[in-house]
Amino acid sequence: MSEPASISTGIAARYAQAVFDLCRESGDLKTLAADVAALDEAIKGSPDLRDVMTSPILSREEQGNAIGAVAAKMGLGDVLANTLKLMASKRRLFVAPQMVRALQEMLAEDAGEVTAEVRAAKALTKTQSDKLAKALKASTGKDVNLDVTIDDHLIGGLVVKIGSQMIDTSVRAKLNALQNTMKEVR
Repeated sequence: MSEPASISTGIAARYAQAVFDLCRESGDLKTLAADVAALDEAIKGSPDLRDVMTSPILSREEQGNAIGAVAAKMGLGDVLANTLKLMASKRRLFVAPQMVRALQEMLAEDAGEVTAEVRAAKALTKTQSDKLAKALKASTGKDVNLDVTIDDHLIGGLVVKIGSQMIDTSVRAKLNALQNTMKEVR
């Protein structure tokens, strides 16, 4: 991992831990989970919001006002809204997406769940998703939430990542392995 990415992840993890601890102490984890999900959707769905979070042109005050208005419009809880404003005042709003991911992991861990990042060549049916979740639950011993993205470069099959463990059953990986084997034969 590069140093700047590592620093960003560390900053995000500290903010996430503080938010999580404050919400757990006040018994507000359900509200936090809803707020985190809403913020994640907003960040993923709005290029303008991402621009505000990463803009070096906007002043701290402008970023703080913008994120405060977004938080109020979304109805985010006080802890998360105030944290976002604090991050803006410290010029650290750019790590908000990593903070959201860290909060999602903490909330899932607290609920005894784990998230599996799944890349598939085509959309999974409900039956396929259920079977995959059931198989992964048997493997991990925890309830599994699937985060599925479509990647047509895989040709076929799946790439499943849970924590640091990765299972690659894609046709692309098999073709690459075959190509490497063919190179060794020469």
